[in-house]
Amino acid sequence: MKIRNIRQASPAMTSAYTKFLFLLLLLPIILQSCTSHKKIYMSDCDNDIAFKHVTYTHLIDSLKFYDQKYIEITGKYQEGKEQSALFNDSLYLPKPNTGLWVNFSQDCPLYLSGTRIGFFEYNNGGFTRINNKVVKIRGKLDIHNKGHLKQYKGCIDRVSFIEL
Repeated sequence: MKIRNIRQASPAMTSAYTKFLFLLLLLPIILQSCTSHKKIYMSDCDNDIAFKHVTYTHLIDSLKFYDQKYIEITGKYQEGKEQSALFNDSLYLPKPNTGLWVNFSQDCPLYLSGTRIGFFEYNNGGFTRINNKVVKIRGKLDIHNKGHLKQYKGCIDRVSFIEL
């Protein structure tokens, strides 16, 4: 079998070769666009505390055990008028009785890692957008603080870390 030069190849073969080269050149661009850059906001509060990572469902099932303990939890954040809450991200049911109130404190200012850009500062034409996003939060659980109108399971207080 004789191998032909690409110039002598049939139009169908040339077209397939061109598509292959195009996809090969496009592959690095596609792979680069898939990388996500997580934003991490941290505070100097509670740097010496070891946070216990718990799943959302385990925490809701064991609230009394984790009361007044420092936890790390992932969930979907919901904000609105008189609402600052975290809900289970796998079974997103934004009912207050399934959520945890999130109490941001001025005592623990959050800054973008490596910068002095504050979490609540107006930057790049807007504030930090976290509504309806899955976030990882570290803070102290308080089951006696039930949030706005006492309608939440508890409160994540002293928030010192958020990963978007």
